[in-house]
Amino acid sequence: MILQRVGNKGIRLGTLFERAAGKHPTNVLILDHDLDTAPDLGRRATVAEVADLVDDFASRLWAADVRPGRRVVVYKSDGFDITLLACAVARIGAVPVLLSPQLDGETVTELIRRTDRPFLLTDRAKLDKELPESVFARTARVLLASGSHPDATELASFAGCPRVPAVTMPPDHPTLITHTSGTTGTPKLAVHTSRSLQARYRPQAAITRPLLPGRETIAMHVSFVHSRLVTALAISLLRGYPIVVLADSDPHRVADLFARVRPGVLEAHPNSFMEWEELADDPRRPLANVRLFSSTFDAIHPRTVQRMLGASRRKAPVFGQLYGQSEVGPAVVRSFSRRRGPGADGRCVGMPFPGMTDVRVVSRDGNPPSPANPGYIEVHSDGRIVTYLGEQERYDAQVEDGWWRMGDVGYRTKWGCVHLLDREVDLIEGFGSTLAAEDTLLFRIGELTEVVVIPDHEGRAVPVVCTKDDKPIDPAVWKAATADLAPMADPVQWRQSDLPQTATTKIKRIELARLLAAGAGATRDTEEKV
Repeated sequence: MILQRVGNKGIRLGTLFERAAGKHPTNVLILDHDLDTAPDLGRRATVAEVADLVDDFASRLWAADVRPGRRVVVYKSDGFDITLLACAVARIGAVPVLLSPQLDGETVTELIRRTDRPFLLTDRAKLDKELPESVFARTARVLLASGSHPDATELASFAGCPRVPAVTMPPDHPTLITHTSGTTGTPKLAVHTSRSLQARYRPQAAITRPLLPGRETIAMHVSFVHSRLVTALAISLLRGYPIVVLADSDPHRVADLFARVRPGVLEAHPNSFMEWEELADDPRRPLANVRLFSSTFDAIHPRTVQRMLGASRRKAPVFGQLYGQSEVGPAVVRSFSRRRGPGADGRCVGMPFPGMTDVRVVSRDGNPPSPANPGYIEVHSDGRIVTYLGEQERYDAQVEDGWWRMGDVGYRTKWGCVHLLDREVDLIEGFGSTLAAEDTLLFRIGELTEVVVIPDHEGRAVPVVCTKDDKPIDPAVWKAATADLAPMADPVQWRQSDLPQTATTKIKRIELARLLAAGAGATRDTEEKV
């Protein structure tokens, strides 16, 4: 992947805000929440002020004896200061290990064990409600981002300490550790280097440059512990785009904010975009100025794409979809415009980045991959992580001659377009693509807000559905919508808030199937009868 390698000196996470401030010091960053670590900063700050905050955090960590090469687990209540603390850790040459606030204490304790006695940067709320007492014995030192605890050291106690210069680590040295989604069990710890993150940055920067010839306000609702946020921030900061960072995805609060700031670019998880479909009907038109919608993590449903594009009043808005994975970054890209009909094939996730990434589909049974017989999707990219921390054998099992097994099945057309049909673990033999079936159902039944097709203990396809205001689905409407689809069991209705989700709002399908088998998730209709 020659274009990812030429002159790749690494993304330099620790000095990202400092370099951005050097170019665009008065550029602004707007938050929808207060920072636990710096409540006095407010919700609007210049990039120069944020860069100074990162420098301050880094100096306090140094005063707390954090040194180059040491790992610092960041597990605190949700907020953008998770990202800022990661930059601060990297600034002094240490390695941030970002764990989602949504993870339970048991899982976090296991991931801490894998990191080999790290520093733990947390808060009083997590110590009181999530983490067991044993966490103190598993860490070198427990630091508090906010609050107090008799056995922990508050970062606030180092206020006013001498500033220390940034530490430059080699570009192939670990610079960030994030965890995988955990959709199939305990998350894995993915180790990124400065060079691998820069290799991810380049294709994204290349495709956005022609799409954004002028200055646009960029709004982001992305997990603060995900590597995707690092590259998205780098593009925005280094080009001087004003940035709006959201922690809250509630459609009403999002609409209020967007009606004021009028973003020109919107980056979010696929399920967040689904949740925001109702913004298209808001009379204030909060999405009217969006020129580019951007999403990664999972393929997005065509209905959602059309709702977003239809809500924009820009001349030629674009919806950009990146297909990739935490382990390799973006692998292929596809764009949607209003010219594509609402029935556009959502299973087509796009083409590789020329000179930067490549994709192949490997047969599962010796026969050529096809829509009826999907193969294993594999990716070649310099953006690939270098290992799973503490699980080298597991990492090695997914790599063959530089090709990374994505855990998805699909096929490529004669034009080279990649079609994603299912996750390997979610494949229901003889049913066809569950994701394609979900696309169809969402397109045909407007009141659906989510549908997930999973296998039961007999291998039969079971649709779990969520509706607007949890209203019972009309059996006649369901029958008409599924008439030409593969046979499925009767739909099981759940509240959307009850669906098990990852930090990036993916549905944990295996966990959902387990809960369904255990009889969890009563529907509104069932509760009313009781």
